[in-house]
Amino acid sequence: MAPEVLKRNYGPEVDVWSAGVMLYILLCGIPPFWAETEQGVAKAIIRSVVEFKRDPWPKVSDSAKDLVKRMLNPDRKKRLTAQEVLDHPWLQNAKTAPSVSLGETVKARLKQFTVMNKLKKRTLKVIAEHLSADEAAGLREGFELMDTGKRGRINVKELKAGLHKLGHQIPDTDVQILMEAGDVDKDGYLDYGEFVAITVHLRKMGNDEHLRKTFNFFDKDKSGYLEIEELRDALDDEIDENHEEVINAIMQEVDTNKDGRISYDEFAAMMKTGTDWRKASRQYSRERYNNLSLKLMKDGSFDEGK
Repeated sequence: MAPEVLKRNYGPEVDVWSAGVMLYILLCGIPPFWAETEQGVAKAIIRSVVEFKRDPWPKVSDSAKDLVKRMLNPDRKKRLTAQEVLDHPWLQNAKTAPSVSLGETVKARLKQFTVMNKLKKRTLKVIAEHLSADEAAGLREGFELMDTGKRGRINVKELKAGLHKLGHQIPDTDVQILMEAGDVDKDGYLDYGEFVAITVHLRKMGNDEHLRKTFNFFDKDKSGYLEIEELRDALDDEIDENHEEVINAIMQEVDTNKDGRISYDEFAAMMKTGTDWRKASRQYSRERYNNLSLKLMKDGSFDEGK
């Protein structure tokens, strides 16, 4: 989202910003602005400092970087218009661009996000498998309430109606996001296992006891840490043997103190923060925009020079 969206005063210029964000991701595999919290992301967007130091940016042409930087100008009056983007030399003279392959770096980073999400899903499924009898009974009852067709699976309409009956007033767009995230086999339905995973997700991983049990499940040697081999085992059915670089990338991402292993605190932090930026970016409702922008205005983040 463009800075002016947070300020709740915006026009068509935001589309150029969004296209600039996508171009940045396509060229390097990661988003231009990121932080551990929503407010941190918002502040990073407001500062709008576009970084071109990390690999593969040194290999990217100056013309491409110029286009990205001008599309991500925080001042919408100075931001390129759609026509100016189309007229930019990098697009007009595509054949003169240097023949430099960025594929492996970008591909590895995009795989990292994908597999990280799979690690989270795997964790949710393990939690579902280890729920107490009372918890499982409640979820089964909720699932059967939604399964109006008595097929043993529910579609997005049944999910929406059922969530509303259970008191979850979730916007249609977010219901669709939940459906897409939970429908692991992509058949257009949620089976009971997928439904349980979504339900646990809706609880925002608030129950540390479940997280601890799942961590211990992955921690085969009971060392109190997840080593690279245990991480590999946890994702054994999610990735193939050619994704070793992705496993290493996940270890690097989650292992914040860089000791070569994942502690419980690091594991819990991964589960409780929004590493899946693609879906998270779509989940902002107008209310959340307003609350966030009001908070930022209150703490002075929109002041000149900040």
